Formats: sequence, C-alpha cells, structure tokens
Amino acid sequence: MTAQLTRERMNRTDAYRTATPEGMIPEVRQPDFEFADDMPRYWWDNDPVKTLLLAALSSSFPPGEKFFIDSVRHYQDRITDPELKKAVRAFIGQEAHHSREHKLMNGFLEDRGIGLARLEKEIQGFMDWMRTRFTPERQLAHTVAVEHFTALMAEEFLLKYDALEEMDPRIAPVWAWHAIEESEHKAVAFDVYKSIGGSEFIRLSEMMVVSVAFPLFTSLHVYQLMKEDGQLSNLKSWAGAVNYMWGKPGVFRRLLPAYFRYYSPNFHPWNHDARDLVEKAKRKWLGRGKKSTAH
Repeated sequence: MTAQLTRERMNRTDAYRTATPEGMIPEVRQPDFEFADDMPRYWWDNDPVKTLLLAALSSSFPPGEKFFIDSVRHYQDRITDPELKKAVRAFIGQEAHHSREHKLMNGFLEDRGIGLARLEKEIQGFMDWMRTRFTPERQLAHTVAVEHFTALMAEEFLLKYDALEEMDPRIAPVWAWHAIEESEHKAVAFDVYKSIGGSEFIRLSEMMVVSVAFPLFTSLHVYQLMKEDGQLSNLKSWAGAVNYMWGKPGVFRRLLPAYFRYYSPNFHPWNHDARDLVEKAKRKWLGRGKKSTAH
C-alpha cells in the first residue's frame, strides 16, 4: 500500500502544471522604514479598532513569516522547475524582510505602550506547537492556507479599497509594500505543495483549521489590545469597524467568494489575476526607490 501511494504521489507530481504566469518571480526589495515619535496613536482613520487590528496582525508576522520560510525551505531541494526554484528563493527573501520590518514596527508600537511583545510570544508558542505536532506536509499546507488569507487581504482589502488612503501617510507605505509582495508571491507555497504531490485532504482540512485559528487569534488579540488601551467601551469604534468589515463597504464580506474558491479541486491562487491592481499600487507606493521612510 505504501509503495502504491508513493507511485500515485509521484504521478501527481509529474503531472502538475502551475497556473502561475510565466516569469512571475517575486522581487526582493530592501525597504528601510523609519517611525517618528509624533505618529498618531491611532494611525488608521484615527480609529482604535482599525489601528489595533493591524497592530495585532503585525505582532504575528515575525514568528509567522519564519514558520512559512521553514515550511517551504524543507522541500526546496525537491523542486526541479527552474522558475519555481527562483520563486522560492525570492519568497524566502521577501518573507525575511517582512519579518524584519514588522519586528521594527512592533518594537516602535511596544515603546508607545501597545503590548505586542506578549502577543508575538503567544503566536510563537503556537508556531512551535505546530512544528512539533504537524508533519512537514501539513506545516506546508498551513503556510499555503495562510498565504491565501494574506493575499486576499492584500489585494481585496488593502490595495482595492481606501484603507491605505485612510492611514497616516508615514505608515501607509509599510502596509502597501507588504500587500504588494503578498500578491507577488501568493502562489509560491501552493506551487511547492502541488509539486511535491501534497495531499488534497491535508490542504483542505488545514484550511479549515486556519479558518478557525486565524480569526480566533486575531479577534482575541484585538480585544486584549482594546482593553489595555482603555478603549473596550468605545462602541462607536467597534460599530464602525464591524460595519466597515461586514456592512458597507463590507470588505471582509466581499472576500468570501474568493475564500471559498480555495476548496475547488481546480483552485490556483493565480486564477485571480491581480497584476493590474498591483502594478498600479507599485507606481503609487514604491515609486520612490528602494529606501522608504515613515517619518
């Protein structure tokens, strides 16, 4: 039975053809963001919930990006396609810079009294738990699932709507840069997973795990940050954020069709081609060269 499963997996590997556009190699940029002391405390739309939502997400990036890098790197020597090899190296480079820049941002916010260090430690504990309990294949499936979430949020939330315009102009470039790169490398982990013959059951079941864990951790952390910031009873901010996400414009509600497409046997991240949107964002947010400032 084991030999048969091995042959079947090898056949799936040989038959895999990616839908990633030819020559779509992510670009490894080296931004150098700086944060000034006069940055408003609530730098997204002067709103506590919106700001602390992104702060909570930022706390997860340093440990999360390291986990993603390791899960992909585990299979790096099994990749034979030259284009995918280049994409994997670029994926690792981009994720490493994301971890570095968000570590700096988190330290900046921590110094201003927003307790992200504790949240980052909690996420690190969860990542460490998965490393010991999950097989390498499921760890990669976890990365694939989270990459789908982050690509959706990058393309359909940060780049398509007015979120970046509502942020303080000294911090918006951080999120624009990250969103652009999330879209650029959105299929790399998926292509690695399919190339090594990853199980569809594991891919889909892990998305179900992520679909619970991701919003659960995020909601809990936003609640904790709001409580620590003395904003827990700010009903106007809560109501405004809920309406923004689920009412009008309802940006999260609009993500649901793209989210459910993940469960299709024909799913590929590049079935949703957002290159025009990303190119527009590049011209606007990355047009000033490699060095970016937030001061």
